[in-house]
Amino acid sequence: MWIDSHCHLDAPEFGPDHALAVQARERAASLGVDLCVIPAVARANFDTVRRLAHRMGDAYALGIHPLFVPQAQEDDLLALDAALTEHRDDPRLVAVGEIGLDFFVPALCEPAMRERQTFFYREQLRLARQHHLPVILHVRRSADALLKHLRELPIGRGIAHAFNGSAQQAQTFIDLGFKLGFGGAATFEPARRLRELAASLPLTALVLETDAPDIPPQWLYATAAERAAGQAQGLNTPAELPRIGAVIAGLRSMGPEVLARATSANARAALPRLAALQAGAG
Repeated sequence: MWIDSHCHLDAPEFGPDHALAVQARERAASLGVDLCVIPAVARANFDTVRRLAHRMGDAYALGIHPLFVPQAQEDDLLALDAALTEHRDDPRLVAVGEIGLDFFVPALCEPAMRERQTFFYREQLRLARQHHLPVILHVRRSADALLKHLRELPIGRGIAHAFNGSAQQAQTFIDLGFKLGFGGAATFEPARRLRELAASLPLTALVLETDAPDIPPQWLYATAAERAAGQAQGLNTPAELPRIGAVIAGLRSMGPEVLARATSANARAALPRLAALQAGAG
């Protein structure tokens, strides 16, 4: 049985009342997806992801995403601390996330914004340590910087979401107790380096994710030219996880059911509260 370790079922693409999210989640369950982890991205959706996780029998994380740091206020960190305290006994709260650093978006690479991102990242690492929770990390052209701060403020476990770094960076995350998230990007044949990592990294290091509705797999992707010609981009949902898993299993020359068991065990190791939830789902 599969675990989607990262999906944003509260995203606008799933509708204002989340009806499409409910339908997608039911479809995923019928295909063997036991659990989804729904990370928050800003203070404004802390309650939304918590309610969705309870509605769907899933898990959630609370945090401030680096793309939302420009709009965030420092008292949002106080609100995060308060929410983590209020819901500390909620078995569906499994991590602090999605947090991290993004050095891909040009506006976030300006010196002042890099400093602000780093401040929010480090403060959220401190909150994770304070509340004894793992973290879910956003890693985009920022692996070395993320690792630097993780060495200074060790967490011990978590997930480097949508990993796309080097083999050396991968090993450093692994050495710090982290699992590496792989999803739709690995289904594209031109993504040779990423596919090589998906094939060669230790099986104990991998977790699977859709990042729905983002990072659609190859079969849902429409190029800019195709979109301009009127072809719609397919909606990525947790129901795509078994097919993504089958692609990665093929890269590793193993059966999908073996990969499902291993990556689910890895997700439980990274986010320990998932164990009781999956036992209940099973």
